[in-house]
Amino acid sequence: MTTTAATDADAREPGAHPRFAAALEELGLGELTARVRRFPDATRTAAEAAAALGCELSEICKSLVFAADGVPVLVLMDGASRVDVERVREELGAEKVTRAGADVVRETTGYAIGGVPPFGHRTRTRVLADRGLLRHDVVWAAAGDPHTVFPIAPADLVAHAGATVVDVREPTA
Repeated sequence: MTTTAATDADAREPGAHPRFAAALEELGLGELTARVRRFPDATRTAAEAAAALGCELSEICKSLVFAADGVPVLVLMDGASRVDVERVREELGAEKVTRAGADVVRETTGYAIGGVPPFGHRTRTRVLADRGLLRHDVVWAAAGDPHTVFPIAPADLVAHAGATVVDVREPTA
């Protein structure tokens, strides 16, 4: 079976990606599996997810992988904002921070871009969560594939992701 066929088959299954569902159970969050929402069309972008849910763009949590001096780091950002790479670099004390390629994202997290959840990854990485996420009572994040999302309180998201709360959002004009 090819990778594409496996991804297409996973997209037809109900609920969260199996690895992510297992992570929810391990973290004591198994009740969230019943709250996972699956959409027939992919919600690879924050805008697509917000439109499918009927929520504000800022209520979507993007899980973005960067490379800080070649070491993967996960940044959790609200869907209406962009990551300021210079702020991430300063926060980490790194020489150089770049967006990670699709292969690094999959190798690090075990998930494809557009479906990366905020935790339950293949490897443990440093996690930064932008403070803007905390403005909401609930945010929606990917549940392991581009067709699924789940709701979680931002404080719980930060705690279970092992994230450090920082200000790494690009300033608005």
